[in-house]
Amino acid sequence: MAIVVNLDMMLVKRKMKSYELAGKIGITNANLSILKSGKAKAIRLSTLDAICKALDCQPGDILEYVDE
Repeated sequence: MAIVVNLDMMLVKRKMKSYELAGKIGITNANLSILKSGKAKAIRLSTLDAICKALDCQPGDILEYVDE
């Protein structure tokens, strides 16, 4: 897929663990793992909004388009 999810990088920059982020935004660790791995087919805008608020970042810090 041409969309790359850079959520791991943002978690490292913010010194936050995956389970902490999952708890803050109200999703399961399993669903966060699917998102982080790039296996997710979609993401709700409300989830993206919650992630950006929790990590104090922009959507472009998390999602990146890479031409294949």
